[in-house]
Amino acid sequence: MSGRIRQTELAVLGALSVEPATGYAVREAIRDVLGHFWSESFGQIYPTLSELERQGHIQRSGGTRAGSSVFALTESGMTRFRELLGEPVQTALPRNGALLRLFFGRTVGREGCRELLLGALSDAERRLVEFEAVAREMSADEAHAPDLPFWQLTVSAGQHTARATAAWATQALAALDVLPASAFTEQEERA
Repeated sequence: MSGRIRQTELAVLGALSVEPATGYAVREAIRDVLGHFWSESFGQIYPTLSELERQGHIQRSGGTRAGSSVFALTESGMTRFRELLGEPVQTALPRNGALLRLFFGRTVGREGCRELLLGALSDAERRLVEFEAVAREMSADEAHAPDLPFWQLTVSAGQHTARATAAWATQALAALDVLPASAFTEQEERA
């Protein structure tokens, strides 16, 4: 089984470990809650639900389609979830289109670099606002109080990352301002 499939399985089982849910609710939880630090292909969620059901790790009740049925973890599903949690963390290489372009900043030009950095700063500020809203929402969720300290740790990581990105973008904008025109290709500076 590929690492990507195991990671999808972990995300789906994890969402269902919090509470039984429809396929749609699992998808929304992965997007809205886990999405702050984990991205999952929605095209993989429903096939994963079907495979987990086939393996006896989840049980479907009500409805006939994945979107209308409620899925719940079975005992073997909880065992599989714990098993997946115990596997070594699989890190993915980062893919940041803005940094890729900034790396070639001499050709992108001063204004192009400025736009990239302002975009990164704006995105970081937007994420900070989102993380604050998520933190408030989680704190008010009494039904999941035992999970709250762990959820707060992940939100805190997101807040720290967003603050670091905002600080870096601000510093990079200042550094960009003092670069001489000769740092950029002639074509860009004439444009």
